[in-house]
Amino acid sequence: MHRLTPLTGILERLTANNRYNMPEESSDAGLIHPSYDTAFKLLLSARFCSAIWSHITDCDETYNYWEPSHYLLYGTGQQTWEYSPQYALRSYMYLLVHIVPAKVYHYLLEPNPVLVFYFIRCLLSVGCALSEVYFYKNVCREFGTHIARLTLVFLILSSGMYISSAAFLPSSFSMYFSTVATAAWYARQYELAIFTTAISSLLGWPFAALLGLPIAIEMLTQKREWVKFIKWFIISAVVIVIPMVSVDSMYFGKFVAAPLNIILYNIFTSHGPNIYGTEPFNYYIINGFLNFNFIFIGALLAPLGLLLVWLIVPTRPRDRLCLSYWYSLAPLYLWIIVFFFQPHKEERFLFPVYPMICLAGAITVDIVQKLYFYVRTKLNPSHISCHYLQYTAHITILAILTCGLLGLSRSLAIYKGYYAPMEVMIEVNKLGTEGAVPNDVNINFCIGKEWHRFPSNFFFPSHNWKLQYLKSEFKGQLPQPFSDHENATSIIQPHFNDMNKEEISRYFNLDKCHFLLDLDIGTETALEPNYSRLSDHFTVVKSSKFLDASKSHQFFRAFYIPFLSHKFCTYGSYNLLQSNKFRSILSSKQKNSKLS
Repeated sequence: MHRLTPLTGILERLTANNRYNMPEESSDAGLIHPSYDTAFKLLLSARFCSAIWSHITDCDETYNYWEPSHYLLYGTGQQTWEYSPQYALRSYMYLLVHIVPAKVYHYLLEPNPVLVFYFIRCLLSVGCALSEVYFYKNVCREFGTHIARLTLVFLILSSGMYISSAAFLPSSFSMYFSTVATAAWYARQYELAIFTTAISSLLGWPFAALLGLPIAIEMLTQKREWVKFIKWFIISAVVIVIPMVSVDSMYFGKFVAAPLNIILYNIFTSHGPNIYGTEPFNYYIINGFLNFNFIFIGALLAPLGLLLVWLIVPTRPRDRLCLSYWYSLAPLYLWIIVFFFQPHKEERFLFPVYPMICLAGAITVDIVQKLYFYVRTKLNPSHISCHYLQYTAHITILAILTCGLLGLSRSLAIYKGYYAPMEVMIEVNKLGTEGAVPNDVNINFCIGKEWHRFPSNFFFPSHNWKLQYLKSEFKGQLPQPFSDHENATSIIQPHFNDMNKEEISRYFNLDKCHFLLDLDIGTETALEPNYSRLSDHFTVVKSSKFLDASKSHQFFRAFYIPFLSHKFCTYGSYNLLQSNKFRSILSSKQKNSKLS
């Protein structure tokens, strides 16, 4: 920890009249903040926790990124319609950025595939922590030490960052690079801001270009740096687009510009993404509160807080070297305006602005402190010469304790309620590595209603384990295995569509299943029987607790409270089932091997 003297004029100085002068944040305030290396260590520790203990929250992550990555590494994996050359919405270049380090790790040490899974997650964690510490550094520069250290605490403790930081998703990838771009903008490093925005939108998620719009507008209209903008736009296109199009065209066997295909499908088709479901307007408000609690509410109210300060307390203008608060937060609110009004909503769509939510929440806390101090000085003018933080430290502590504890509580609730699929699949991995199941026979591993919680082929002990789907109440389109041919990525397989229509060809015969993943919460339908209770057919070989949300209290299923949550929450059993027929065959083989 060390003391920091920010650049003169970084924070706005609130003044009531000529006699009222609130000192801005300076060395006189005696502010202490974590050094950048300390901040990095704290962030990296939190991100490694996410890499190890967070479950996969979105089936899109499994089937559109982990599965094709497993194919590129090991030659087996599930293919979605987005990877069919007929549609080509996803980029293999994005996968290779992550797979190349994993390939080196695999080549040097030949680890268990599940270790490769966590190796990639840890790489993502390092990338996220680096982007965050750079963001923290430049928030210090642009907004001052107090707001920066609040932002850092919110980044470390929020469950939103816990969920998103190690996710193998373009929206998380865009979060890393959009965060760097925004931080570079605050540091007036426009070249880096343009280049990282290009990486975020071209190699990650095309819609993340929206976050770079305020940067481009400032460069072109206020700075009038057209030459620099065009120069770095061209450099970014050459460095990113040409290799990406070349790689993708090689894999798909035809010319492909994946970002363009995503935009065309989502915006210029009659149905767009709405065929995958729509959500009400309050979806992101509820989700945002769960992931960031009062930080998210503060982020939404920050513009109102800034307006109140402007109306109630006359202010001196910010230093000319700094952006106005309104403009520096523009990427966040531009994103909110666009995505809140889209019918199709998903949690991951807000990932790119998660760090900015923490920043805006910190600014709101700072505004509350300034307004409180202004009112206090009106009531007791003797405090007018003091720094506002001297009399509002209790607000800082209250904000950190409340938001931090709620963030940790939410992360624990997620882990305790929904980690079971990962825990059970780790047990699946042990079955092969510890010799309980031979590696010389093909194993049919079946999933029915639990298809969306399957964490990927990386958890299978060997390549002879085959994922199979059982018919369930789900009526959408499921993936299918990549072709066995050498050029499988360029082969147009039958039974794919871009309308999310059910493909009957995907389903497997239950009698041929050797293992089955099943959730037992005491309910069943004709298409989703309670396989765990079919004792004549299956034996439970591993079981883990899984939250039954429908029978649990709303608050206690959302936030974990020690000694209380278990009284208000109901848990089902997440089971790994083994076919009794296959179990008897294995027993016979083991007896014969002992006799011989």
